[in-house]
Amino acid sequence: MERKNIDWIAVGALCTAMMVWASSFIALKSAIGPLGPMTVIFGRMFIASLCFLYFIKSFMKLQFTRDDIKYMALMVIFEPCLYFIFEAKALQYTSAGQAGMITSMMPLITAIGAGIFLKEVITKKLLLGSFLAVSGAIWLSFAADGSVSATNPLLGNSLEFSAMICGAVYAITIRHLSSKFSALFLTAIQAFAGCLFFLPFALWEYNTMTMNFTIEALFWVAYLGVFVTLCGYGLFNYALGRVEASKASVYVNLIPVFAVILAYFALGEKLEFIEIVASCVILCGVFISQIPTEKLKRVRLRIKSKS
Repeated sequence: MERKNIDWIAVGALCTAMMVWASSFIALKSAIGPLGPMTVIFGRMFIASLCFLYFIKSFMKLQFTRDDIKYMALMVIFEPCLYFIFEAKALQYTSAGQAGMITSMMPLITAIGAGIFLKEVITKKLLLGSFLAVSGAIWLSFAADGSVSATNPLLGNSLEFSAMICGAVYAITIRHLSSKFSALFLTAIQAFAGCLFFLPFALWEYNTMTMNFTIEALFWVAYLGVFVTLCGYGLFNYALGRVEASKASVYVNLIPVFAVILAYFALGEKLEFIEIVASCVILCGVFISQIPTEKLKRVRLRIKSKS
């Protein structure tokens, strides 16, 4: 039997991409303090759009059908528009670590949505994993006490969960578009559309809120636009050229782990023991949903043979 070597370059790219994406919770939490949430998201989309200006000439050569435009419109409505509204508001009420933990549920929500709308098979292990992950998320929300970094964890985590639903709809939509368009182009469309969508909200905040445009806050906005949007997707897309998409998607489950670790060191956030247990329940549910069915069958057979 031929043994396949591990592509450590792809592994490194994927792990780095997940850490960069996890750091977005730290950046959002840090920037939303002195600035308005919609202002931060607009700044992120604006800077990302500037990064994509270089590729406009190549984008102009692409051809679109009415069906393509319909799916692109659906894509941008759910992400970045609705997704970032929910996420930005969520981080006003919950901690970056808890918000990051809720993201571990997105692959499960996506799989269930794909089963309903794309008629993909929903397995028993997926249902079990989903039940555990949702139970852990509810437990995490109720177990968390209000603090300076998380004034209303239940509301914040609920908003983050809503963002994950939007992300799942986006993921289902992107499956159709990715067969015809590159991830770079689709990311650029999101950046341009998000920039236009969040501009009125940013202007409204500027005229109605007191904001402090500090160097640190502007740095985090630039970090979100360049590193999280451009570099994060760039590394992920590079890795997809070296490994299968099914293998790469598993690494998404590293985001909540990195988010909790980064929140601990960067923001000084801490999880109580009961919150750690609830987080483990979420990760356990995600892990169960990711175990290949054939491997589960082999484990069952081993257990039966020993008994």
